[in-house]
Amino acid sequence: MHKDELLELHEQMVDIMTHFEAQGDGKDELFQQYHDLDVDPSDVHKSKSEHKHAVFVLGNALASVMSEDEFSSAGRIQKRMEELADDAESKI
Repeated sequence: MHKDELLELHEQMVDIMTHFEAQGDGKDELFQQYHDLDVDPSDVHKSKSEHKHAVFVLGNALASVMSEDEFSSAGRIQKRMEELADDAESKI
């Protein structure tokens, strides 16, 4: 995936996160790890690896918000996103 495609995906995922945060259902703390990264889709000067890590961390949080349990489709996605985030972090 090219960096511009990754930035577009990152931006779309942030839009989804914003939707969940606006619902005010108390699940905002699930996005804290993503916010702590301080990597925004508009930060084009940051490396592709940093954005990739942010996408996986955000994907993990989004899957967590949508999962009913660890065996649901979203729960399995959450687990895989967590693994990918750890792998991407080791490459930064």
